Amino acid sequence: MFCSHRRRRKIRTKDSISLPITSNHTPELPPENDAPLCSTCSSLDLHAILHDGVPEKHPIPIGHLTDILNKSNECGLCNLIAIVIRRAWNLDKLPHIDISDITCALYAIECGYPNIPDYISAVRRDICHRLHIQTFDRPRDVTAAMVAAQSNLLLDIQLLGEDASKVGRTKELHGRRVGQNVDIALLKRWIHICEREHGELCETVWWRGTGDVLPKSMRVVDVTRMAVVRAPPSCRFVALSYLWGGTGEEYWTTRANIKLRRAQGGLDVSVLPSTILDTIQLVRQLGERYLWVDALCIVQDDHKDKTEQIGVMELIYGSSAFTIFAAGGTSAHDPLPGIRPGTRNPKQRIAKIQGLHLAVPLVLPREAIASSAWDTRGWTYQELMLSRRRIFLTPHHVHFECTGDVWSEDVIAERINLPWQSHPLKFGGAGGFTSVRAPPQGVSHIYTGHYMSIIGKYTQRRLTMESDIVNAVTALINAMAKGFKLAGGNPGQAFRFGMPIVDLELALVWQPTSNTSCVRRATGDGNMTLWPSWSWAAWRGAVRYSEVSLFVDAQHGGFSPWITQSLVEQWHMVDDDGRLVPQDVERTGRMAGSVEEANSSPYVIPKGNIDAQTLITENGPLQPGTLVFRTRSARFNVTKADDVVGADPKANYATYSILSDVPQPSTLVGRVILPRSTNSPTSCEFIVLSRADETKGLYDEDTLGKRYLGCMLYVMAVQKMQDEKRMERVGVGVIFEHAWPNSTGEQKVVLLG
Repeated sequence: MFCSHRRRRKIRTKDSISLPITSNHTPELPPENDAPLCSTCSSLDLHAILHDGVPEKHPIPIGHLTDILNKSNECGLCNLIAIVIRRAWNLDKLPHIDISDITCALYAIECGYPNIPDYISAVRRDICHRLHIQTFDRPRDVTAAMVAAQSNLLLDIQLLGEDASKVGRTKELHGRRVGQNVDIALLKRWIHICEREHGELCETVWWRGTGDVLPKSMRVVDVTRMAVVRAPPSCRFVALSYLWGGTGEEYWTTRANIKLRRAQGGLDVSVLPSTILDTIQLVRQLGERYLWVDALCIVQDDHKDKTEQIGVMELIYGSSAFTIFAAGGTSAHDPLPGIRPGTRNPKQRIAKIQGLHLAVPLVLPREAIASSAWDTRGWTYQELMLSRRRIFLTPHHVHFECTGDVWSEDVIAERINLPWQSHPLKFGGAGGFTSVRAPPQGVSHIYTGHYMSIIGKYTQRRLTMESDIVNAVTALINAMAKGFKLAGGNPGQAFRFGMPIVDLELALVWQPTSNTSCVRRATGDGNMTLWPSWSWAAWRGAVRYSEVSLFVDAQHGGFSPWITQSLVEQWHMVDDDGRLVPQDVERTGRMAGSVEEANSSPYVIPKGNIDAQTLITENGPLQPGTLVFRTRSARFNVTKADDVVGADPKANYATYSILSDVPQPSTLVGRVILPRSTNSPTSCEFIVLSRADETKGLYDEDTLGKRYLGCMLYVMAVQKMQDEKRMERVGVGVIFEHAWPNSTGEQKVVLLG
């Protein structure tokens, strides 16, 4: 059930925000002459090209790129082509690029088709052709920049829908003019189509449990009464994702003002920043009543309230009718683009050529988001990933994403009852966790790939408060635990310090990216306690999961490390009460037939129980989060490796060779990634974690023998923490197992803080 006010379209109360509601009517355009054309472009029959298409294999030559750029001030079509290439290739920022030998051609192909089996025999007026610019070369630096910016690799020009009938086509998939103000009616149409036509695909969230309900303490902003109220039962509400841009005490809800804000008109608009003010106006214009904004709906100076609300973020964003993403500024004080006059300028480039209005498509939705400050912040990542429907407002345009489709202001791609199987924006959105389908029965460990990808992307983002590192991803972790039924669907048991306990052995082998800071991160509590070093959350900067090939090629390695055998019998962790608690870590057995070599001294897994009482007595109280396990420890020499492909000589981290003096001095036995410093280590203590995969170049095969599956051991370089018996992580690497028995290793119980 929805709240009874959900269909109210116009709201007028004495407490309404006194901001102008702009008209979205597109004014009639003055008469317009055709743009002049050069001799090459004037020979083109654009009507025929856009009606019949031109195969990509047989494009129409249009000359050298340098000539097209030189003619851009004299020829309307050359000007559009120049704009497309200059923007996509970022030529203004890459002046050194040599384009003297690049030639261009035009072709026109279908840019989409309806989602029906017999679309080929459908009415041909449904076909839309786009002009594509073919370049017979593309500099490598340009390609790298385009991939990094997530821009469209295709160079295209679209016909506006207003002229589609002139080439015998319908408006669908053609371009649309974008004004200075957001078209509210179009936004309503997108929401309507998704809610009415996509059904369960966008309505349900597969990771939600049947018993998951929003807490009774949840608050929303009533934009009619301008008050912060308890969310009514089964409330339909809208969520906001935005940038705080620092602290915001002047507009936060606190214990001091919460009582006043509950009353009608109690939410003082004079203290609200522009992003929130504009969002309230947009919510009203969309006919909605309730809005969830973290700064207003969570009592910011109440630790208990914050903890409870942060703990259900996956329910809040997963339950919202849709989420508004303010991706147009750098702080809450910036306006929501396009809601008030003068707050955006789409800069849509349109030219009338041979009686047809042609336009340069605005940037893809994913590129618009990738270039925003919003996309760099930590908290916004889970808000994107968990929202079912998303409305993004950027300086370029407004676009809508759901599980079923992606729509934008500048392309006519929405269609009721006949969705498009493919269209120019179909796969150009920012993506989201809700697009991940429920795991097939019996293969719940598919989640590890999603987890590793999520952590790699999330840790690239920044946080205003570093101590929020786990809180800002808690909603995703909660959703993952529930959806994949980890630890019975209990997030508190499934994850600790952002790490999945059931697959702890795999989670432990994360690697810092090369320019990550080598500095520990504090939890932010009163004692400035450090996060445990074995968690990625303990270190500032980005991390990633990679195959062992990362140790020989810094640019590759994928994100799927492989463990073939567990080498720790039992894991324990110190809980918040100081007790040593066994952990339910899944043990992986060695693959059948993986080690067939005749070896006289393979690695032997240490056995024996850990006496919790004795351990605590001998070592005193241990910090919560300390991992305790039995393994083998040995010291090996290390030296920086100079043969790693793609290594950055100025990076904070470097790959080091692990060396042994057996059977001969300085024999390469493994690799490890360690912090680089002026006082680089000459030796490290290593503890064994698990059995890893193998690849060429990890050890001296000529001296130690040929590789076999599972011949490498995952090891962690550790060091003593100051004034403690606990150890801390320094780095993770791999060592050839035959090197271990020849070392001066010993069996020990490790206290890893």
